Amino acid sequence: MAPLLESVWQYLITHFSEFQLATIGTFLIHESVFFLSGLPSIYFDRSGLFSEYKIQKKSNTAEAQEKCIVRLILYHVCVNLPVMLVSYPIFRWMGLRSSQPLPHWSVVLSQIIFYFILEDFVFYWGHRLLHTKWLYKHVHSVHHEYATPFGLTSEYAHPAEILFLGFATVVGPALTGPHLFTLWLWVILRVLETVDAHSGYDFPWSPSNFLPLYGGAHFHDYHHRVLYTKSGNYSSTFVYMDWLFGTDKGYRKLKALEEEEGSSKKL
Repeated sequence: MAPLLESVWQYLITHFSEFQLATIGTFLIHESVFFLSGLPSIYFDRSGLFSEYKIQKKSNTAEAQEKCIVRLILYHVCVNLPVMLVSYPIFRWMGLRSSQPLPHWSVVLSQIIFYFILEDFVFYWGHRLLHTKWLYKHVHSVHHEYATPFGLTSEYAHPAEILFLGFATVVGPALTGPHLFTLWLWVILRVLETVDAHSGYDFPWSPSNFLPLYGGAHFHDYHHRVLYTKSGNYSSTFVYMDWLFGTDKGYRKLKALEEEEGSSKKL
């Protein structure tokens, strides 16, 4: 596997400049992973497939889903891409590299874990701040237009929020100056995580059923369907920040009631 990756990477750095790979390449990877992982939940909603795993029984209209897709394309091209182009010199200065050999798997793994932990910490406080009255009304309410989230709503937000919370995603890589391969892997995993959290489906094979401390769709879906002053569950990936600061009490009460009802039905 390693020789194959090295060969593919050799081709990339031979035929494209580091600037092209770090900007356009990162953008294309993000768009591909985001839409390929996010679109299925729309199909599930419209077809009724996997309805038994749907967290909320109501669904968004086709018009609302299409509005989300159009806005996302606009925001990604007009906000995300320019930011990637402008920020490249900063990442280069912070140590980003694309040369061979590719980093050892232990380095990649340790950096990815660090990114997830740091992103979750920064995101928690930034997200909690966005739920203050003024910021919610003028900025964060855009994201909460969808009380019943689906995969693509994960990045549906006010441009100011895209920049504000996007900082949580890039602060880890900016601090460590990673290899571009590690950065791409981080982008892929982060996108898959946030799409899963907004999917609206709690599958038996969902990561939350296997990974300790992972929030997942059920955890975040609660955040969308409750009044913004009482929602809690502000973390992006894990559950421990909300537990530590007591912002998951409402969710825990609801979950306990659901489990109790489930037990009663079995009897």
